[in-house]
Amino acid sequence: MIKNMGTADRVVRIAVALVIAYLYYTGRISGTLGYVLLAVAIAAFFLTSVFGRCPGYVLLGISTRKRSGGDHAP
Repeated sequence: MIKNMGTADRVVRIAVALVIAYLYYTGRISGTLGYVLLAVAIAAFFLTSVFGRCPGYVLLGISTRKRSGGDHAP
């Protein structure tokens, strides 16, 4: 699995996920909206950051990851 997310992208996504989780657990967002935002924070932001791969980026054919000297992927 080829990573397609750069470091800055990953840090921003983790920060957004932590903010959403904080807002949910402090009760500032609740109900259906709270559940949906928490699910998005966990699935879309946190997990993609941990694995360094975004399925949306694959579909769009983009990457925020800088290529190292040894990368020869197309």
